[in-house]
Amino acid sequence: MAEGPQAVAEAVRAGGVTEVFATEAALSRHTGLLAEAESFGARVFAVADSGLAALTDTVHPQGIVAVCGYVDTTLPETVRLAVVLDGIADPGNAGTILRTADAAGAQAVVFPHGSVDPYNGKCVRASVGSLFHLPVVRGGDTDEHLDALRAKGLRILAADVRGETDLDAAIDDGLLRQPTAWLFGSEAHGLSDALTERADVRVRVPIYGAAESLNLATAAAVCLYASAREHRKGET
Repeated sequence: MAEGPQAVAEAVRAGGVTEVFATEAALSRHTGLLAEAESFGARVFAVADSGLAALTDTVHPQGIVAVCGYVDTTLPETVRLAVVLDGIADPGNAGTILRTADAAGAQAVVFPHGSVDPYNGKCVRASVGSLFHLPVVRGGDTDEHLDALRAKGLRILAADVRGETDLDAAIDDGLLRQPTAWLFGSEAHGLSDALTERADVRVRVPIYGAAESLNLATAAAVCLYASAREHRKGET
């Protein structure tokens, strides 16, 4: 379920929207979007405010929601930057990381078994449409995904507060100019020892002030943009 005009618009343009429900106010406010949805084959229904509220789990619904089909994808043939989210439980964090990965130019985000469903309503909202912009791989074993990414020539970097190298050193050493898959663990427990041992390098984000740590979505943004910046340098 995609909720709000921005998420609905992105879902429509990605294909797969089957139905759109909108209040009378939203019908008059978003005529262009609803016409576009119909042009993609979606059916549009007018509903009362109370009916729309029953379809959402937000306190203040935005008046329009879309029912989307699940799109299960595999890793693209060519990948230079990917994200693997192992055991991520918070849908808000997951959606924010999806949005960041999209903005940083990643080619895939992987949600193995045990991670939150990327189609969770809160995750969809937090991604602000980015869920529909890039390949999102659901299910499967984390180890199998790491093997597949390594077979495509990517180095596996585990984001780990105990990492043997910090992000600054990884940049200085040219490590981030290589095709990279970033591996992030759960908010509460991080990555298991077994998974960090599977990584090529364990990387920690340096803390220069008094904060104990960064939250998961913020750390992911720092890491992904560091990789994106180094990849762009390599292209010039």
